[in-house]
Amino acid sequence: MIEHLYIHIPFCPNICPYCAFYKESAGRERVELFIDALLYEAKRHASALLPKTIFFGGGTPSALSFSQMERLLEGLHNTLNLSAIEEWTIEMNPATVATDKARLLYDAGINRISMGVQSWDNTLLKTLGRMHSSEKAEESFYLLRNAGFKNISIDLIFGIPNQSLIAWKKTLEKTVCLSPEHLSAYGLTYEEGTEFFRLRSRGIMKENTHLEAEQFELAEEILGNAGYQHYEISNYAKNNYESKHNLSYWLGSDYLGLGPSAFSTVQGHRWQNVSETGRYSSSTIEGKTVRDFEEELSPSLLASERAAFGLRTNQGLDFEHARPWHQAMVEMEQHGLLYRTEDRWLLTRKGFLLADTVGEIFF
Repeated sequence: MIEHLYIHIPFCPNICPYCAFYKESAGRERVELFIDALLYEAKRHASALLPKTIFFGGGTPSALSFSQMERLLEGLHNTLNLSAIEEWTIEMNPATVATDKARLLYDAGINRISMGVQSWDNTLLKTLGRMHSSEKAEESFYLLRNAGFKNISIDLIFGIPNQSLIAWKKTLEKTVCLSPEHLSAYGLTYEEGTEFFRLRSRGIMKENTHLEAEQFELAEEILGNAGYQHYEISNYAKNNYESKHNLSYWLGSDYLGLGPSAFSTVQGHRWQNVSETGRYSSSTIEGKTVRDFEEELSPSLLASERAAFGLRTNQGLDFEHARPWHQAMVEMEQHGLLYRTEDRWLLTRKGFLLADTVGEIFF
């Protein structure tokens, strides 16, 4: 049985200029048809699913109206066996948090919120094209707390143009004061197809890798001192609040993705749904395939992916799994990027900064 389920909800009230995930603006009829299709797709896979984790990603899942979210959640409860659920996450934009919707989510069994705050600096929020203010984000955090959520993750971004080390320090300290259970700190990336990518290509935006390294190390210092465990390159958690769903990806578990653009990896077979909501909805309802890409993964490729992603976590890579790359890892050790314990390899602090380079040895 497949234990991990991802559901992609592509609708966004606003398109952020740095985001490369598949998303689009919502129209009521388009959303209603999408929900029909999503529930139809879930029904097709229901017999193979006994999810321990569910993750609603996007897009902005919380952009669905109360009635739309209610229909989706009720449909999933009627379609899937949810008796084994341990962690059910929904991504939320602070601008779309409301009391009635928060209570609906909580009552439906969603027990983890991932809120995209990104920064507590209003000027930087405008740079990122975010709809919410710092004040609204804080209000939304407490609203979610009052609705009963005891597992809230806050997403932050560093490496934003004109974001000083002091501004990043203030954002980290503000987040620590709120005491979320989990925190993700991502370096800004310039993904092809985004407005930020075009601006960088024209020289209007520039990266500062030295400053970004300082910001990364500052996050590790401040969050570590506040009791957060750095359990994956971009992720920090209080004890026992690591993201079970994301760990399932990083440690090589099978997962099923529903919705437009969603990936699945099941028993060595990987596929992606078509990245166009209208086509996804109509084809699904008509019983046609919505797979836009499929491939069979060799055992060696699966082992490489497991090694590369696993090494990015604080669980590292055990010696047995690492055996095919032993010599390359010894060389990385000599360069100060890896170190060994009694039974496994782990990234050094320097290795965290150059994790992508380390990961290349597995492919």
